[in-house]
Amino acid sequence: MEVKDLKPVVLWQFFDRITQIPRPSKKEGKMTDFLLDFAKQYGLEAKKDVAGNVLIRKPASKGKENLKTVILQSHVDMVCEKNADVNFNFETDPIQTYIDNGWVKAKGTTLGGDDGIGVAVALAVLASKDLEHGQLECLFTTDEETGLTGAYALSHDFLTGGDILINLDSEEWGEFCIGCAGGKNTQGTFRYTKTNPPDGYFWFEVQVSGLNGGHSGSDINAGLGNAVKILTRYLWTLSQECPLLLASIDGGNLHNAIAREARATAGVPDAFREKVSILLNVLQSNLSAELAKTDGNVRLSVQSAEKPAYCIDAATGGNLLNALYAMPHGVMGMSREIAGLVETSTNLASVKMTENETVTVTTSQRSSVESLKTDIGNHVQAVFMQAGAEVCATEGYPGWKPNPDSAILKLSQSLFEKLFGAKPKVIAIHAGLECGLFFEKNPKLDMISCGPTILGAHSPDERLEIETVEKWWQFLLELLKAVG
Repeated sequence: MEVKDLKPVVLWQFFDRITQIPRPSKKEGKMTDFLLDFAKQYGLEAKKDVAGNVLIRKPASKGKENLKTVILQSHVDMVCEKNADVNFNFETDPIQTYIDNGWVKAKGTTLGGDDGIGVAVALAVLASKDLEHGQLECLFTTDEETGLTGAYALSHDFLTGGDILINLDSEEWGEFCIGCAGGKNTQGTFRYTKTNPPDGYFWFEVQVSGLNGGHSGSDINAGLGNAVKILTRYLWTLSQECPLLLASIDGGNLHNAIAREARATAGVPDAFREKVSILLNVLQSNLSAELAKTDGNVRLSVQSAEKPAYCIDAATGGNLLNALYAMPHGVMGMSREIAGLVETSTNLASVKMTENETVTVTTSQRSSVESLKTDIGNHVQAVFMQAGAEVCATEGYPGWKPNPDSAILKLSQSLFEKLFGAKPKVIAIHAGLECGLFFEKNPKLDMISCGPTILGAHSPDERLEIETVEKWWQFLLELLKAVG
C-alpha cells in the first residue's frame, strides 16, 4: 500500500502530494503557488501576503451560516535533515515515503509530517463538499521552523473573521495544547587568524555519530546526547594533556534541533600521538555508559588526516573550545505551575566555519517565563563574551499563556470523551508555536493546538502514526460541526 491509498483517502492524497513539493524554510515558493492553484481549482477565495502566508476562505455549509468562524492554521515549511550517507537535495527532490508497521516514514530524511499533515488536513477540509461547518479561514504560514517569520509578518487585518483558532501543529494524539514557550537565538562569532601548521605534528579527524538527535524544545529533557558537546569534551580534555591546534570544526545544523553529528580536524605534537586514541577510548566507554538508555549507538571515531593547509591560531582555537565546553545546554529549570513542564532551557545547536576567517556558534533559548528567557540568553552571552566572541541575539518570539477556562478547550474535551471514551490530556509545551504571535496580535483569540502522533520530529527518524491521523480527522470534523 502507498501513502496515497490510506484512509481517509482525501487527506492522505493531499499529504502525498505535499511530500512531492520541495519546501525548505524560507524557500516555500513552490508550496505557496500550489496553495493558490488549489484555491483557484476549487473556486475558493484566497490571498497571499508579502511574507508568503496564504489565506483560503470557505463559506459555511448550508444551515451552518450562524456558526462562529473558525481559523485552521498550519505552516508549510519543513525541517530539512538527512543522514550523512544519503544523497538528497531538499530544494529539488521529493520526499520518498513508505509505510512501516502502522507508521509513515521517509527514506533517510525528515518526513515533513511536521507540519505537512496539518496542511493536508486543512486542504482536505477545504476540498470536501459533504462536511458541516461554519465559515472557515485556513491560514498557511511560512518559515515557522527557522524563526516564525511568517507569523511575525502577519498583518492584523490578514485574518478577517473568527475568534477561534485551531493550530494543527501538535505532535501527540490525545493531547490538547493550550500554551507554549517563547524563544530566542544567541550567536557567538569568533574571528581567527590563519596560521601555518607546524612540522612534527600528528593530524587527525575526530567524528561523533550515531546520535538520535531531536527537537530542542520537546526533546530537551530526554537526556539525548549533543554531538557538539561530546566533540568539545574530547578536544578540550585532549588540549589539557598536550598542545592542540584546531584546523576545522563542524557540528549540528538547525537552531531548533539537538546536534546529531559533529567532526573536527586537529593536530598534536607527534610525541602525544598515543594520547589521541587513549582519550578517545576512555570517552567512548564513558559515553556508552552515560547514554545507554537514550543514545546507545553513540560513536566517537578518529582517523589520521593529511596536514591541513592552515590552522586556527592557537589563542582563538583555545577560546572557542573553552566557550563550547562552558556553554550551558539542556534544561535550566522546571515549571512551578505545571507538573513535568520544562520552564527554561538552552540548546547548543551548531558550530560552523564561516566566511572571512570566522567560526559561528549558534544557540537557542526557550522559556515560558519571559524574564527567564532573557536571563538564560544573558548567561549564554556572558560565556561568549568571556571567550572574546562577538555576540548577536535575536529579539525572539513570545510565549502563549495557558487559559484553562477556554471555551474551545472545554468543547474539545467534551467531544473527545464522547468520541473515544477517554479524557484527553491538557498540556502546555516547551516548544514554540505560532500561537504566541497570533495571541499577541489578537488577545481575543480562543485557541487550542492538536494533532496526530509524530515521533522523531526534526530528524531523519521522523514518523507519523497512521491510526492517530484517522482519529484526529474524525475529531476535527465533529469539532467544526459543533462550534456554536
